Amino acid sequence: MSRPATPSTRPRTRPRTVLAMSGETRDAILRPTALERLARVADIQPALLVTDFGADDPAQRAALRDAEALFTGWGCPPLDASALSAMPRLRTVVHAAGSVKHHITQDVWDRGITVSTAATANALPVAEYTVAAILFANKNVLESARVYRESRSRVNLLTAFPSIGNYRRTVGIVGASRIGRRVAELLRPFDLRLLAHDPYLDEESAQALGVERSDLDTLARQSDVVTIHAPELPQTRHLFDAGRLALMRDGATLVNTARGSLVDTDALVKELVTGRLNAVVDHTEPEVLPADSPLYDLPNVLLTPHIAGSQGGELHRLADAAVDELERYAHGLPFAHAVDPRTLHQQA
Repeated sequence: MSRPATPSTRPRTRPRTVLAMSGETRDAILRPTALERLARVADIQPALLVTDFGADDPAQRAALRDAEALFTGWGCPPLDASALSAMPRLRTVVHAAGSVKHHITQDVWDRGITVSTAATANALPVAEYTVAAILFANKNVLESARVYRESRSRVNLLTAFPSIGNYRRTVGIVGASRIGRRVAELLRPFDLRLLAHDPYLDEESAQALGVERSDLDTLARQSDVVTIHAPELPQTRHLFDAGRLALMRDGATLVNTARGSLVDTDALVKELVTGRLNAVVDHTEPEVLPADSPLYDLPNVLLTPHIAGSQGGELHRLADAAVDELERYAHGLPFAHAVDPRTLHQQA
């Protein structure tokens, strides 16, 4: 995460800035202290919120006409040519959330507008959730809790769970994304073997992360836990299909905090119903499963409603990170977390 900027030799400015996000997002991420700091960094009307760039509102049109910066969040409309035509002075977009693919279009890059994202800040809670899931999976927490709940008596752990634990287990990380890299970093203190698969991960970067590069099938075969952090792209759809799931060793756990489309849900259900595999699933396809889906009730599945990303108080980290970036811009400093359009296609 970036830290607040330090003054440069350039005079500090307060760029005219407009909020563009849903009302729900603004209320969730911009607590009063963040708004106060934002007002010190930028010339902004906190009460003016843009949810539709084409709205027939004289105050909004005037604000957009003079805007040098947009402070965006979830619910920001697409910044296409029509929207940008109302913002002739726009120079930068600071996004207080993760992916910018929902609102940053090619027209933004064609105008030479710079873009920053709080994706690095948003990656931290996902990585934390993932690490907790990995450590719990190797301790066989779901099954041992079930046995204890049903027996309501002392459990002989040596006979019931002779091979549980995290010592020298193998964890396969699919995708050396922001989140995947953070997971690897957080797992360094543990006695684990880390495999990683990513077509863009070179040997030098792998060594720096403390992971072994692996092809995907080998990773699936050798890992006790497989955790998915690849982006949602046409070529990653059903990355874990029936064939690849079948490669996973008996008793292994699949953790998916990425997009549901990366796993073939039907194939996963078939494996999980047999009890051969375990799963920790925070994102599914469809995003909300049908009420009769077995995943709600299977004892070897922990199913959560997309909570791994920033939630509750964690949302304030996103606002702080975005204000840090806007402060850097105001001082004439480069963004700490600029979006590079040349590599955007590789990201979530």
